Amino acid sequence: MKEKVCIITGANAGIGKSTTIEIAKMGATIVMVCRNQQKAEKAREEIIQQSGNTNIEIFLCDFAEQVQIKTIAQQLVQHYPTIDVLINNAGFISASKTREVTQEGIEKTVAVNHLGYFMLTNLLKPSLLNSKAARVVNVSSEAHRFINFDIENINIEKGYTPMNAYSLSKLLNIHFTLALAQRLEGTNITTNALHPGIVKTNFSSNLSGFMNLMFLMAKPFMINADSGAETSIYLASSPEVANVTGKYFAKKKQKRPNNDAQNLEYANKVWEVSTQWVQLEGQTF
Repeated sequence: MKEKVCIITGANAGIGKSTTIEIAKMGATIVMVCRNQQKAEKAREEIIQQSGNTNIEIFLCDFAEQVQIKTIAQQLVQHYPTIDVLINNAGFISASKTREVTQEGIEKTVAVNHLGYFMLTNLLKPSLLNSKAARVVNVSSEAHRFINFDIENINIEKGYTPMNAYSLSKLLNIHFTLALAQRLEGTNITTNALHPGIVKTNFSSNLSGFMNLMFLMAKPFMINADSGAETSIYLASSPEVANVTGKYFAKKKQKRPNNDAQNLEYANKVWEVSTQWVQLEGQTF
């Protein structure tokens, strides 16, 4: 990974931080894209201490804000004309039983977890295409199996619960990966999605009620963040997957996602709707 530029979103905590430490140890130039400056700077110091790599920069972005994503993407392309690895890792699950929407009217979980991936990847297109062999890694989840796909309800206006919204966003991550891989045919870029495992992080710390109880009961069976990061690191760096694209992985092995996730027609519909939601007509792959 020496002389390679690697962008990692949500890099200051949990799986993202563990991923960042290991890739930093490999000698890559790291760009941490985080929401909170204080937490990001503290994490950066710890990552430098553990990896011995000082080539680590911080860029700030709230993925619930489309304006911020466009701004940060423009800054990244200017600072890094070549980007070799993009790890879309930042994740969100709402603590509210009430459906929340962004300024653009998109349900917040879908906006952060899906549109954040979709926008940033497409807006970094010039720099990714400049790499000799770029990789886009999308952190999804086995939670994608907990919901049925409905193109009329991808803004989850019906049947909203925090877990339904999260599960849908993780399904959309795989749809995005599938549609992106199709559009990347003949280019120097590959893309794959993954399930990191059920990881013991502070990701669910803002949950309450039944959801919180479920996570508490599951905690003894959860893996740590270092183990959860292994598949992200593998997809970002291993020569074994250099020519693999459009696949879903768990425990560093290809795994079959559910039927809805493998449906290319669904994936292309999601791509079309997402393009309209973020107003990127003519700017996507």
